[in-house]
Amino acid sequence: MNRSFFLLAIVLLFTPIAQASDLRLNPLRELTSLGSGSLQTDLSGVLPRVGSARPKAASLAEGRRANPLEPSMGELIVVEDETSLEDDFELQLPGQDLPESDIPLALNGKVEYFISYFQTSGRKSFSRWLSRSERYIPMMREVLRKEGLPEDLVYLAMIESGFTPHAVSVASAVGPWQFISGTGKRYDLRIDQWIDERRDPLKSTVAAAMYLKELYSLFNQDWYLAAAGYNAGENKILRAIDKYNTRDFWEISKGSYLKRETKDYVPKLLAAAIIAKEPARYGFADVAYLPPIEFDLVAIPSRTDLDLVAKLCEVDVKAIKELNPELRRWCTPPDYPDYELKIPKGKRTSFEEAYAHLPADQRYVERIVYSRYRVKKKDTLQAIARRYGTTAETLAEVNKLKPTSKLRGRTLLVPVPVATEDAAERTVAKASPKKDESRAFNKYYTVKKGDTVASLSKKFNISQRILAAWNNLKGKMALHPGKRIIVAKYVEKKGSMVPVDGGENS
Repeated sequence: MNRSFFLLAIVLLFTPIAQASDLRLNPLRELTSLGSGSLQTDLSGVLPRVGSARPKAASLAEGRRANPLEPSMGELIVVEDETSLEDDFELQLPGQDLPESDIPLALNGKVEYFISYFQTSGRKSFSRWLSRSERYIPMMREVLRKEGLPEDLVYLAMIESGFTPHAVSVASAVGPWQFISGTGKRYDLRIDQWIDERRDPLKSTVAAAMYLKELYSLFNQDWYLAAAGYNAGENKILRAIDKYNTRDFWEISKGSYLKRETKDYVPKLLAAAIIAKEPARYGFADVAYLPPIEFDLVAIPSRTDLDLVAKLCEVDVKAIKELNPELRRWCTPPDYPDYELKIPKGKRTSFEEAYAHLPADQRYVERIVYSRYRVKKKDTLQAIARRYGTTAETLAEVNKLKPTSKLRGRTLLVPVPVATEDAAERTVAKASPKKDESRAFNKYYTVKKGDTVASLSKKFNISQRILAAWNNLKGKMALHPGKRIIVAKYVEKKGSMVPVDGGENS
């Protein structure tokens, strides 16, 4: 009896120690013994929500698991070490609901940074973007929809240009979709001295849709990579994919290969889309939106003055220019049969009736004449341009000059703007020309505050003596702002404009 009692006491004494040792050697068994409620509470800040509306981020989380655990382990599949949790912090699904969108939206540290930036330091600019957005978004959405693309790609134009047709970047990208010249021409946008269709909100949107469609296909239907390719060029992104051996934009952006601008491009796009779809929620409830742009398209068979178009439409010429920001001159482009001009909506019938009754020679009045100039020693494009009141870029474009082209000895074609009244006089003179008579034309300049005879002499490369003689300036007569003075004279000989030499050697 005493022996049995002694053996029972020994068993009862060592049983708890054995159980504790077993649990320490089997941590999974220990966690199971705590119950599911305890585990759920401890990991509430780490667990992704089941059934989340953001499957893309969820799939990214799954892809990062090197060894997926068996389904039989139930809730234990969420147990990860501290290092992996820190690495995944940027891609954790947020508790905040995102607006509905036809492009994948995500919210991570970088996206949150740009949301905060647009609400604070960039608030003024973003408010202007929102104000202009409704002017162009309806038209742009329609183009994207017809091309079978997500309509929310309109926010790419928002971060590119703020919906500004005349936007120009430091890389010479132009227009609401910021095309460089080569890419614009690749998608049939005409770019020359008369027109730059990168500035046309309608035609540039069509071109952007074609480009984005190609990028989406190239990058296996990944809009983040397609957007990054739009910014940096498809070849740059393809090289980044090869370098890092991944097609995950967020992983690629952790490296140093891409420029900061491209790394920030996608989060900036997502931030802009999130705010623009629910502006009041982010503090932009007081934005005054411009009305949507509305217009009729009319075919223009030959070069036509915009002043004439405005007159026939009974609107200010400024309205015609605002509807057609792609036009770089005062008229529709030459050598562009049936150019489609945008006019105010509802004016098409009356315009076409009135336009049809105008003879072709009354639709356009030449306002620029072309002079020939033989380059002298030490001449530069800038100096010649200043003398003729044009720009070095225009001279290079007209004469097809490259930066490395030599000027000395060349004869340049120089565009010379003629005042409207002078152009009208030329039209009258053409009706009854006199035999063997040369006609003279003047180029005028309106004096600004601070201008002097000496400064204008230097600016237009003419002597002070000649400038004073042309304008009947006696002694030290002051130049009053607003006064129109002659700064160049030309004589028409054999159909060409020849400058009257006003230089120091005259």
